[in-house]
Amino acid sequence: MSPAPSRPASLAYIGLGSNLDQPRKQVATALSELDALPLSRVSVASRLYASRPVGPQDQPDFVNAVVALETYLSPLALLDQLQALEQRHRRRRERHWGPRTLDLDVLLFNTTLVAHPRLQVPHPHMHTRAFVLRPLCEIAPHLRLRGQPLEQWLAGLGDDVTPLA
Repeated sequence: MSPAPSRPASLAYIGLGSNLDQPRKQVATALSELDALPLSRVSVASRLYASRPVGPQDQPDFVNAVVALETYLSPLALLDQLQALEQRHRRRRERHWGPRTLDLDVLLFNTTLVAHPRLQVPHPHMHTRAFVLRPLCEIAPHLRLRGQPLEQWLAGLGDDVTPLA
């Protein structure tokens, strides 16, 4: 992490996913690259998980993970860095919820609410996605979403997310 500003770092939770071009390698590489973002460092990362795709089922299963990222970037500056990282992984947006080399989502940013045309925080669909909640529970079991523990959200989803060895 570069020299820190005088204010404390923010804690952002980032979801990672890939189902193209060696997904495990894509996610593992992205974990290292997240740790090298300006004014940021990964404080903890979940294991890798396999999950069925959301949306079109005519695509490979996904490899997913979640990281806690200490950062001095603003939410939108962080989003810019994440999207640049996706582009370095040759991310193409050809079909909604389609296959991708790398998907990076800002799930939470401290307790900040962000309602911007480019970014919604908390992530608007995270409470419906076991592939986000399972790894997030692994690294931050104390977190609550909309006043409820993450495990409570996860219990209602039918957890079809499998840890990878």
